[in-house]
Amino acid sequence: MHYQGDYYWGYYMPTRSIGSDPMERVVKLASEKAVVIFSLSSCCMCHAVKRLFCGMGVNPTVYELDQDPRGKDLETALMRLLGNSQPLPVVFIGGKLIGAMDRVMASHINGTLVPLLKEAGALWL
Repeated sequence: MHYQGDYYWGYYMPTRSIGSDPMERVVKLASEKAVVIFSLSSCCMCHAVKRLFCGMGVNPTVYELDQDPRGKDLETALMRLLGNSQPLPVVFIGGKLIGAMDRVMASHINGTLVPLLKEAGALWL
């Protein structure tokens, strides 16, 4: 996993100055890598979705919003994007919004997650 911020089992990936609009920043960050997860380091559901992808052999880029000085602004933008009050974790695959944990698990169970990962170049098997 690639982590934004200083994290003990990932590596440091500083966020670049993208602009002042949090929604623009979310879209830019989400489109830079095959699989992007917006997360909180203390969230159990965030941990579960990260483990799911790692267990599948996918190496997601993870942005821990509680370790980002502008993380609250990004979290608010993600809430607006999803239309709910608890947006994290939020997963993007191939720059496309997949959604929160419930959508990721539904895609995994119904068999549509692996094709999405292959199409984005995150999974080769």
